[in-house]
Amino acid sequence: MFDEKSDPQKPSIFSEILSLLSANFSQYFMFIALIVIMLIFTIATDGVFISSRNISNLLNQMGYIAVLAVGMTLVIVIRHIDLSVGYLAGFLGAFAAIAMTSWGWPVYAVIPVVLILGALSGLLTSLPIAKLGVPAFVSTMAAGLIFRGALLLVTMGTGTIIIRDPVFNAIGNGFIPDIPDIGFLDDRHKVTLIIGVIAIIFSIISAIRSRQKKISYNFEVSSMPMFILQMILTSAIIGYVVWVLSGYNGLSWSLVVVLIVVALFTFITTKTPLGRHIYAVGGNPEAAELSGISVARITQLVFAFMGVLSALSGILYASRLQSATTTAGLGFETDAIAAAFVGGVSAAGGVGTITGSIIGALVMMSLTSGMNLMGIDISIQYIVRGAVLVGAVIVDRATRKGR
Repeated sequence: MFDEKSDPQKPSIFSEILSLLSANFSQYFMFIALIVIMLIFTIATDGVFISSRNISNLLNQMGYIAVLAVGMTLVIVIRHIDLSVGYLAGFLGAFAAIAMTSWGWPVYAVIPVVLILGALSGLLTSLPIAKLGVPAFVSTMAAGLIFRGALLLVTMGTGTIIIRDPVFNAIGNGFIPDIPDIGFLDDRHKVTLIIGVIAIIFSIISAIRSRQKKISYNFEVSSMPMFILQMILTSAIIGYVVWVLSGYNGLSWSLVVVLIVVALFTFITTKTPLGRHIYAVGGNPEAAELSGISVARITQLVFAFMGVLSALSGILYASRLQSATTTAGLGFETDAIAAAFVGGVSAAGGVGTITGSIIGALVMMSLTSGMNLMGIDISIQYIVRGAVLVGAVIVDRATRKGR
């Protein structure tokens, strides 16, 4: 068992931090990039970038890409790619708009139907991949063309479809309600602050339990000072974000949806046999098959997850715009793939985390938000975002060769 007190050669906390960074640089690259980006844009915009209003808008705009990035992470982990997710999201967003405006469906019926259609679409897209061995690049590109045509077909007669359902539109534009003024912190969104405190307590308890479990299995763990430092930093980040959001309108429903998706898929990938099977398939498909894991079934299930999250992305996007357009979904797949790679997913498969993909999405959206605030031309924005993506892939390749 790892015993901190019995180790006479215990390194200092600073050398331990350097060792941790060097051993896991590909995972920490996204955090380093995010900190650098935020510092640059904060200075360049005289603090406007980190204002409560801008941070709130940034997180809301990130919602539809973040949920796609979660699904794309799982797809890349099993060594595939999905180029159909953008137009699938656009098509299903248009389907939701038509169902509410033309067919009179209530929002509580539209949302589950759209999610089911997303799952079925993902399954159909995966059939040639899982059963016939067709490369995912080809199968998903073909599916994307089909969904693009379907989107144009359903919007051909109306063009942009305006959505007037207030409940549906609140998903992408509304905020959780607050409690009445209580005599202090009246300039802050108090429910958001309460949720933040609960999140900090939960993260500390989870970290302690995880450490105790590792010790019980005789796994090596970080030193106590390092562990305390990690908890302090995590709590500080959560507290800062919550404090900033509470200064505007608090948590948005869009961000709540993203947090639920992250919590659900983090649980699936880290606490269930299904999650272990997904990473086993990504690490070595042949060995996974020999050990009794159905690679075809895992592939279909992951693409079904991707379909559901594409449908959810389409709902968030249509809700935020309060309309469905003929160009909805354009470039979504590129943003989701970029977010996954920047978030630490390995192009070789088998490596990647859900939380990492969210940080990756935050990095890419921060770049866009900051450059927009600075008035940088869109052509330069594409070049910068492409350079960041290339940098993430280079870091992944370099660290894998090192290992």
